[in-house]
Amino acid sequence: MNYQNHATKFCLRRPLKTKRADEVAMELLKVFLDFNAPHIFQSDNSREFIGNVMNELLVMWPDCKIVHGRPRHPQSQGSVERCNQDIANMLRAWMD
Repeated sequence: MNYQNHATKFCLRRPLKTKRADEVAMELLKVFLDFNAPHIFQSDNSREFIGNVMNELLVMWPDCKIVHGRPRHPQSQGSVERCNQDIANMLRAWMD
């Protein structure tokens, strides 16, 4: 899971064994407890965010506004995609 603060561009990565909603929600909770919950939460339109995760976020933080990126349009998540590319390049260099 990739979490990025868009104001500071600080990226966090959390390993997930599955993409189940309960596991994603638990990792998000850990991030929020460490760094505070965001006022605006932007996610892609992945299935793991459409159901229970979003409902749980709204229950825990009713003032949080949830924004979805455009489907199949990685440019709307450009900063996160750049972070993903940087990490992939670092892992590739490490593996070499």
